[in-house]
Amino acid sequence: MPTGTRPGPRAPGRPGMLPPFPEKLPPKAEPGKPLYTRKPPQRQRPVADKREQEGERKLHPTRQRPGSDRRSAAAVIAPPEPRAPREVTITEGITIRELAEKLDVRAKELLKNLLDRGVFASINQALDVPTATTLAESFSGVVSVVSLEEEMVLEVAKEETKESLKPRPPVVTVMGHVDHGKTSLLDAIRVADVAGGEAGGITQHIGAYKVLVNDRSVVFVDTPGHEAFTRMRSRGAKVTDIVVLVVAADDGVMPQTKEAIDHAKAAHVPIIVAINKIDKPEAQLERVKRQLTEAGLMPAEWGGDTEFVEVSAKKKIGLEKLLETILLVADLRELKANPDAPASGTVLESRVDKGRGPVATILIQNGTLKPGDFFICGAVFGKVRAMFDDRGRPVIDAPPSTPVEVLGLQGVPDAGDHFQVTDEAKARHIVEYRQGKQRDAQMARSSGARITLDQLHEQLKAGDVKELGIVIKADVQGSVEVLSEMLPKLSTDQVKLKIIGSGVGAVTENDVLLASASGAIVIAFGIRPDRKAADLAQQEHVDIRTHTIIYEVSDELKKAMEGLLEPVVTETYLGRSEVRNTFRVKGTGTVAGCYVVDGVLKRDGQIRVLRDGAVVYTSKLSSLKRFKDDASEVRTGFECGAGIANFNDVKVGDILECFQVTKVSAAEAAAERNINTAATSRK
Repeated sequence: MPTGTRPGPRAPGRPGMLPPFPEKLPPKAEPGKPLYTRKPPQRQRPVADKREQEGERKLHPTRQRPGSDRRSAAAVIAPPEPRAPREVTITEGITIRELAEKLDVRAKELLKNLLDRGVFASINQALDVPTATTLAESFSGVVSVVSLEEEMVLEVAKEETKESLKPRPPVVTVMGHVDHGKTSLLDAIRVADVAGGEAGGITQHIGAYKVLVNDRSVVFVDTPGHEAFTRMRSRGAKVTDIVVLVVAADDGVMPQTKEAIDHAKAAHVPIIVAINKIDKPEAQLERVKRQLTEAGLMPAEWGGDTEFVEVSAKKKIGLEKLLETILLVADLRELKANPDAPASGTVLESRVDKGRGPVATILIQNGTLKPGDFFICGAVFGKVRAMFDDRGRPVIDAPPSTPVEVLGLQGVPDAGDHFQVTDEAKARHIVEYRQGKQRDAQMARSSGARITLDQLHEQLKAGDVKELGIVIKADVQGSVEVLSEMLPKLSTDQVKLKIIGSGVGAVTENDVLLASASGAIVIAFGIRPDRKAADLAQQEHVDIRTHTIIYEVSDELKKAMEGLLEPVVTETYLGRSEVRNTFRVKGTGTVAGCYVVDGVLKRDGQIRVLRDGAVVYTSKLSSLKRFKDDASEVRTGFECGAGIANFNDVKVGDILECFQVTKVSAAEAAAERNINTAATSRK
């Protein structure tokens, strides 16, 4: 490159020449002013933004849109339109997410509403019914509270059509007074012997059986007739389509007969009267019909609307006519169910079976139950592991109106609980919520049972009230319910019966420990204590009473209550003797040589030492001898040697008075007093 030239693109003109000057030079800057004009300053962040002008809460600072006028007035926003009322069904333990879906709002709006009330909750948190109701009403919800089972029934009812409903067998409940032949009548129909296996020949819990009648099925539910089983009879009436009222022809209408009529009328089900034991010579059919007419059941042959059938379970007379009448009444009712729906039903009985765990007898009322189904009944969750019919045979499925024994429960449900098949997640969620509620209620009851100083003062003023604690264990849940209701009613003014624990299954060590800590007795109804529990009861001196018949429990408890009352002590005079000499015997002490003046001196009697008419000492005889032989008693006019236990200061001239102390229960003493009073008044 030649000298004098600069690198870069070649400029126009001759080589080596400088570029030409511009035609117009930039103006010179004035003194005191910058050479270049400064950029305009950036727009300041507004102090009051649009959200603040609209009155909303400022969540975070926002940049105002460039070019908008800060001083311009905020746009007026119309208030939100009120929400239209929306019908919402709320179940127990509903979560915030489920409630938001039913209200058709965002879950965060519900959370904000709860936060404004001071309640911190998550989206999956369960709400109790009052909170969920208040929350739904604040979003224009018209709330109706139902249980999970009722909600499932409503959902199934919406999807049901006339084509989906199929005829189902009738459910017949057999009711009547105790020992009128209900179970014997069912045995004759089923050709089985259930009554023979019942304690005392009396049905003590519900039995459900399925019987084939001319290619058609009839389900029979047998309820107890004893007066203590009112709740079981009412439970049988709730699940039934037809009630067969069994009345003995030789006994007529009895208290439980009237009660069964009341239960059937309350359930609005038709009644068929079966007059049993017509083969007996003392049977009076017309008298029975007249008594039932007075009770509100007019025979059809007399112009009424109640069917009467004369039967004999023993001789098997009139059974076919009874079954025909049942099927005729069932046809008139047009009983139908949807076999394709999720299974639902009622728990008739529940118990703990050794080797199989909790077992429930369930009457399926709608849908079909299959192995593997998840279900909920009350506060118990389960999965069907196996099903058995009333004769113990395994079954694959249970269509409507089928009684089955179900295995696979995680606990023992209460008799009368609703049984519902549902999905696993929802069932577990509801069961956890219900079990929590039960625990809270139990804790409230136990804390409420604690006594305060005010109550203690009131009890001290009222006088001593004794309590008898009872732990109840039975073979089935229905018997536990009955005993829990019946036994406290036996309380008197002096003795109060208190149920401190109850359950289904064998008596365990925990039951014995509970009874030992509370000073209670254990009543085992229809079960036996296991070996460890029996050994522990013997160590802890806990009384375990085993029974199989209901009225024996009440009779024995009445006797036990009488024993709890302060016994009446009675003293019986036996005789007296005079001390004529005393002898010191080495190793024995002082022996009194006595002469029996009156009555008899007994070895097992009590002795009172009298000196100058005053009682010096009261004890019992340590020895009684005639010459060198031991004697059990010494009568008037005989001499003897008597040793007084723990007393050696016997002197000549003392009188030894012999007597016996007997303790009589308050009831026996009162009865004896009444007899003596009556005898005195007759004199």
